[in-house]
Amino acid sequence: MKYLVEFLEAEDITKLEIFEHLKCSKDEAEILRVVIRRYVEGNEETTIIELLMELYGTEAYGYLFHLKKIKELFELGWLVQNSFHSIRLGEISSLEMLHASVSPSVALLKLLENGNIELVLPEITPYSDHLEYLQDQFLRIELYAEMGTPKQGHAVASPSASRLQNRLGLLEKRIQERVAVTSEPIVVEEFFKEKELDAKEQIIFLALLKEEYAGGEGNLRDMNTLIDIVSFDEYDRFKNRALLEEGAKLVSEDIIDYDEMLNPFGGITRSFFINEEVLHNIIHPQKKKKRTKLKLDMLVKEQDLFELIDPKTTLNDVVLHPQTREILDSLLKQMDKKVAARLKEWGVPSKSRSIDARIIFYGPPGTGKTMTALSLAKSMKRQVLSFDCSKILSMYVGESEKNVRKVFSTFKELAQKSKSEPVLLLNEADQFLSSRSTGPGSSADKMHNQMQNIFLEQIEQFEGVLIATTNLLENLDSAFSRRFNHKIAFKKPNRDQRVELWKKMLPKNAPYAEDFDLEKLAEFGLTGGQINLIVKNTSYRVAVKEKPLFTTEDFIEEIKKERNGSFDNEEKPMGFLNG
Repeated sequence: MKYLVEFLEAEDITKLEIFEHLKCSKDEAEILRVVIRRYVEGNEETTIIELLMELYGTEAYGYLFHLKKIKELFELGWLVQNSFHSIRLGEISSLEMLHASVSPSVALLKLLENGNIELVLPEITPYSDHLEYLQDQFLRIELYAEMGTPKQGHAVASPSASRLQNRLGLLEKRIQERVAVTSEPIVVEEFFKEKELDAKEQIIFLALLKEEYAGGEGNLRDMNTLIDIVSFDEYDRFKNRALLEEGAKLVSEDIIDYDEMLNPFGGITRSFFINEEVLHNIIHPQKKKKRTKLKLDMLVKEQDLFELIDPKTTLNDVVLHPQTREILDSLLKQMDKKVAARLKEWGVPSKSRSIDARIIFYGPPGTGKTMTALSLAKSMKRQVLSFDCSKILSMYVGESEKNVRKVFSTFKELAQKSKSEPVLLLNEADQFLSSRSTGPGSSADKMHNQMQNIFLEQIEQFEGVLIATTNLLENLDSAFSRRFNHKIAFKKPNRDQRVELWKKMLPKNAPYAEDFDLEKLAEFGLTGGQINLIVKNTSYRVAVKEKPLFTTEDFIEEIKKERNGSFDNEEKPMGFLNG
């Protein structure tokens, strides 16, 4: 404690070796001496007005003329402020600081204890593992956070900022040198190369990673703090906000995500975090796996309501009427996060960070409603939680209304626990969507109406993407019609579409007769589902032949067997993909 005692007892403080490190005037050093004396005597905090009155007295309020010296000591980094509202030196007047409470900074205490505050770097050696590498990187983030954004009105960096900049430069050089001599891959460095992150994106990622390892909700998650540590001045700060917007690489490529919450002043703040799968691969580099997907799989196994589906085909595999395809393409574009950000900027309300969509696919059986729903989900890069609505009445007698709520609450719980955004697919939703009974009716009618009312309520509150399929064409309750913002008709294919469906569904490697006529098969007014069934039945028929060969007549025979079924001839747009 030699330097501390000398600092407290010296007759002429300017003669001390340590004075050169302070980079301040004699009067400012005397202010620091009072703060340090009070600190070692047990007063951790000192108000600025008490400090100045002790040094300069109260006559004619002369102490007020020394406030600028306190401001300089803040700039130099020797004093830190302890009150609830932090001081922004470039934005406040000197008088606003008068009743603030101050303490000696860690840098000042280290200087008085050791005689210097230089960063001592050990010999350059390879990193033994990624944890040792992260230890250096986290120290680097601490230095960035300590530097913050240079104060407004100061074109030249303060001495304290220069010292921090020097320490940071030495550390960054050391990290580069150690990485260069490390033979084993460092998982974070490999990740940066894979994602092609620039220097500022890397710093933001490392700051959030530091928070994850700290295990708490530290202030490095805050959007403004993250912007500060990668910004040089206010203009740079404004420009760097783009690094954390919806279209930025870190967000759009699902490297990081954020939660929005109300702050105490009524505004909305964003708290960022690293996505679970990315974090798992960094923390456990030897156990790489898609945790979100696996976790949702495991959660679904623990309940008996939903079937989890990983769609295999996209909208490019679907045969659609041009108008239907246009609607679905438009819907797909609306799911882009850039669109959600734009709508939010305009003030269009939304319940979630992405676009909410409630969709009805309606039309005759066999026109590909379910398969198109799965393909749409695949194009959106989402999994599907599918529920067969025909089961709702048979689940528990007398508890149908309760079960309707359970479907939606369970879906929400699965999505939240897995931190994913699956599509909710309600298949065969006819009984929910049909017109409700009016008048007294039977107890069954009352139960059905109550069940529909609850369904209507849940649709209204739903967040995310919901697709309901129904065979109803004319009997859709108007109340439900208003709740769905996309109503898409699936109709029987025209001749050109039937040709395309036959081409997609015919076995690719099968032997065909020389006179096989696909155009003739397309003349039959079949749905996509019927064509799929006929192709399968014909394949079984031909496979048992002694000389298997597909002929036009084989298919026509199967068509004749099916034509007496519930086929109608109404020509409407449809959607169906190759099963």
